[in-house]
Amino acid sequence: MNIRIKFSKTGPLRFISHLDVMRYFQKVIRRADMDICFSEGFSPHMLMSFAAPLGVGLTSEGEYVDIRMNHAPSSREALERMNAVMAEGMEAISFRRLPDNSKNAMSIVAAADYEVRFRQGREPGKDWEKRLLDFLDQPAIRVLKDTKKGQQEVDIRPWIYDCTIQDGVIRMQVSAGSVHNLRPELFIQVFALHERQGYLVTSSELHIHRLEIYADQGTEGKRRLIPLEALGEDIG
Repeated sequence: MNIRIKFSKTGPLRFISHLDVMRYFQKVIRRADMDICFSEGFSPHMLMSFAAPLGVGLTSEGEYVDIRMNHAPSSREALERMNAVMAEGMEAISFRRLPDNSKNAMSIVAAADYEVRFRQGREPGKDWEKRLLDFLDQPAIRVLKDTKKGQQEVDIRPWIYDCTIQDGVIRMQVSAGSVHNLRPELFIQVFALHERQGYLVTSSELHIHRLEIYADQGTEGKRRLIPLEALGEDIG
């Protein structure tokens, strides 16, 4: 049985690495007495796959991990058992069964929603909101980006699907996954460099919060983004 778990990561736990999150969930699964499947061979491990690693220092209310189980309790019971053994700052939000032929979360990630705030006093000058939207209203935004083939100049503008600003909060929907993955801080850094030559915004000057991760269920080149949670169903 394929199960997708949605969880949040906030507070001090935002400073633990993705590898630590993986180890943490293995302990949660054991302590919650979940009947998870293991791989075969000399070093069996839990069958577990995370959707998209979250950067250290970022918070999120839209993280996902897929597991395979021999038998699963109801969604309500599973959430109660997991949250009873979770540390403060990590919470299981949903526990849903996937179709047998479903792909794992990691392979279908296509986009993500983020909220970005400048920390108090680190905003890039007066009326920065208008200037940022004006900067975004360009046909192309070219940057040097680290790739598997080294640094390459790429146009990140097509990877920004939506961007609004309200009360100093930037809300962005960007491309994510293995094909085109845009970290929101990269766009903010490019904007800051445009505003002040040679000025580099560091991650400590931003608070970045991930809201949701999506799969693309569109056809014929038309994008139709669906939250990963919506691809499963609750267990009664």
